[in-house]
Amino acid sequence: MQHFRISFAVTFILLALGGWWGYNHGGMAGLAQALWITAVLGIMEVSLSFDNAVVNASVLKHWNEFWRKLFLTVGILVAVFGMRLVFPLLIVAMATGLGLVEVWHMALNNPQEYSRYLTGAHAEVAAFGGAFLLLVFLNFLFDDQKELHWLGWIEEKLGKHGSESLAVLLTLAAVFACVSLVVAEEQYKVLTAGVVGVIVYLAVGWISSLLEEKEPQEDDDTTEAGVAPVVATIAKGSFGGFLYLEVLDASFSFDGVIGAFAITTDVVIIMLGLAIGAMFVRSLTVFLVHKGTLDEYVYLEHGAHYAIGILALIMLASVKYHIPEWFTGLSGVAFIAVSLWSSVRYKRQNNA
Repeated sequence: MQHFRISFAVTFILLALGGWWGYNHGGMAGLAQALWITAVLGIMEVSLSFDNAVVNASVLKHWNEFWRKLFLTVGILVAVFGMRLVFPLLIVAMATGLGLVEVWHMALNNPQEYSRYLTGAHAEVAAFGGAFLLLVFLNFLFDDQKELHWLGWIEEKLGKHGSESLAVLLTLAAVFACVSLVVAEEQYKVLTAGVVGVIVYLAVGWISSLLEEKEPQEDDDTTEAGVAPVVATIAKGSFGGFLYLEVLDASFSFDGVIGAFAITTDVVIIMLGLAIGAMFVRSLTVFLVHKGTLDEYVYLEHGAHYAIGILALIMLASVKYHIPEWFTGLSGVAFIAVSLWSSVRYKRQNNA
């Protein structure tokens, strides 16, 4: 439990803040409701982001101590306050032409209008996040360095004949298919957002390769089984790798922010609840790294990436179709559960 001590302490503080906020706006009934909703949002965030924690761990386990600490300190501030508070405010500010202070007052005093503007930007955000996450999945699928193949010869053939160029080609095709789903006046925005998602992924990979420290020749080959090409580039940790994980988190988190408005329109409670979830996702990441869970359960990383692939397709489809949050969450949990079962079976067969 030592990996989760800080998360439990932060949870207690954030629940206290949520209770205080609710009490000031509704007395004892408001306090009870605020505590309940904050806790529900925290649990929802963890359930939706478990695959994010697994992928984070698959990258973080290769990093040195400096970059790990940076991700777990500065990174958590960016995740909590940047992605779950400031980023949605920026989206609404760009949509309305208002300043951040004015948008903040709108969020506090007229949450329904704030929610309407934020939800109105869903198509663009979904196209960006869907494109980025689809590249994460495809580059894992097309990694010919993987020694274990969860889907057997099918996955082996895909890894042998696939490449990062093919991943980009397929992602752009998915973006164009996504564009065809929206009305004409929205198509340019959605196309731009999807292409930017591809550009950001490639840019992060380029920055990572440019800034990573060169090690002696015998240590220079950092590509290991199950590590996607861009991830292999950032394996020893770099500013580019830090950016990669933060953009990955953003792609996960904003969909959670949108979904949270189905539960409450109180932006303070939403931020507190999602912050609790973000803390536990970080703690879970550290736990997976320190316990060597990914080495013990060899298909867990596969399951997480397939869950990301499904999430990417759901996000792209959500520009037109409403996909229930429970379906999104359960689809990811299903892949994780099956990959755990496959890992246990593989372990028993090889230890027999």
